[in-house]
Amino acid sequence: VTLYNGNYINNTILQKNLAVQSANLSILQQENDITLQITQAYLTILLDKENIIFDTDQFNTSKAQVDLEQKRYNVGSVARSALIQLQAQQATDQYTLVNARNAERGDKLTLKELLVLPSDLDFDIMRPDTIVHSDSVTAFHETEQIALNTRPEVKNGELGVKIAQYDVDKARAGYKPTLTAGASLNSNYVSGNGSFPTQLNNNFNQQVGLTLSVPLFTKRVVKTQVEEAKIQVDQAQLDLKYTKITLSQTVERAFINFQNAKGQYDAALEQYKYNKERYRIASEQLKVGVANPVDLLLQKTLFVQAQQAFIQAKYNELLTLKIYDFYRGIPIKL
Repeated sequence: VTLYNGNYINNTILQKNLAVQSANLSILQQENDITLQITQAYLTILLDKENIIFDTDQFNTSKAQVDLEQKRYNVGSVARSALIQLQAQQATDQYTLVNARNAERGDKLTLKELLVLPSDLDFDIMRPDTIVHSDSVTAFHETEQIALNTRPEVKNGELGVKIAQYDVDKARAGYKPTLTAGASLNSNYVSGNGSFPTQLNNNFNQQVGLTLSVPLFTKRVVKTQVEEAKIQVDQAQLDLKYTKITLSQTVERAFINFQNAKGQYDAALEQYKYNKERYRIASEQLKVGVANPVDLLLQKTLFVQAQQAFIQAKYNELLTLKIYDFYRGIPIKL
């Protein structure tokens, strides 16, 4: 039994406990990464669903315009070229709608894979009642400080330094003597040489001993081990510093991404409003026969582009906001 070995065993136990904590933090870090991936996949499906609603509406509008133009063509009030232009637009809108539905199916599969759901499971997501637009967020430096104090990758790096320091303490134990204790019991029982109680009384031996080992010629080896352990401490400290720098840059990038997304959203909203009104006016003019299909299709193209940009900007702003808030410890909820 080892009675003293320079606290080597105690340091090993403490180091193993820290290693368990580090493993738990690594799991938490992976959970955070998966959470962001699931959030992005979920918002992508919401974007798909809104595109499907918009594309369905555009297809139905094109179909109604073709029906109206067909009636005019049948009575000879418009040329065939005008009808063909609207029919071509209807086919384009139908193609766009099919692609939007295909995109939704593909993105659902991505989310299913992230959630590790059975392949034969048919599922859908719930849509939030409203999507709130945010005008401002917490200042960058405040969020950065919260992230540095709470994120598991930083805590894991700090534990890495402590674990490496225990290796130094364990290596230094090689400089110190080791004290061990031993004991033995025997009876030397021989068959036919008296009764068992007599032999047990006469031949029962007990031994107890202490052994002290003093390192005399291993100091150079121990010194090398200590220096190597110190290098690992320095490496762990550098890793921690790099982790903090990387995290600060990630938070700053998330902040800038939100600022950019907010600006895009505001601009896309204005563009969408004006092009929506211009397209509405062109549609009404076509109904009363004071506009030709070319003008209508031009306004529709501009409106479709503005609508798609607005939808994309809306969900991009929401995604960047949720990611930025996540770094300041706010759980992602939609």
